[in-house]
Amino acid sequence: MEKTIRENMERGRRPSLLLHSCCAPCSSYVLEYLASVFDITLFFYNPNISPKEEYLFRAEELSRLVEEMKLRDNVKIIEGEYDPSVFYSATKGMEELPEGGERCRVCYRLRLKEAARVASEGNFDYFTTTLSISPYKNAEWLNAIGEEEGQAVGVPYLFSDFKKRGGYLRSCELSQEYGLYRQDFCGCIYSKLEKEKNANINK
Repeated sequence: MEKTIRENMERGRRPSLLLHSCCAPCSSYVLEYLASVFDITLFFYNPNISPKEEYLFRAEELSRLVEEMKLRDNVKIIEGEYDPSVFYSATKGMEELPEGGERCRVCYRLRLKEAARVASEGNFDYFTTTLSISPYKNAEWLNAIGEEEGQAVGVPYLFSDFKKRGGYLRSCELSQEYGLYRQDFCGCIYSKLEKEKNANINK
């Protein structure tokens, strides 16, 4: 990613980037890092999030973050269709798998595939996701899936592991600075149930 950024800067280019966003906290540092070198469109596509009230609140927090970071002039937001049935269909039979396993890999692909499609239709120069900033997300899987989906539609995937070099810690600082809602589960009902189960065990 840094090589790509450097090469574009040397050429005097400011490429367009479709940035899949999972939530405001994860987007905060990524926006701070990339907004000066890319024309960014945030793509909020997360059919895995449940319930709908949770989804809507996360979408609102993302809009508020962009507004309060004063990025509204050079960062746009588009929202994908919210249809949880797509997620449930893709992960059918994986309901009991632990968080961080194959169900998550399928969820990564679901979201990155749609991001790649939108990036292609919008003629973006690159696409990537904020997901890799989380210490609970597998950046190697994300990069491999992103590369595959990007090649399928002809849009380069911007390889990333945003948690490195203090990225995750900086996102925590920015979340506190802007008073962002930091959820205690990934988003899907299965991660929520696993979180609650572990909390009860540790009581």
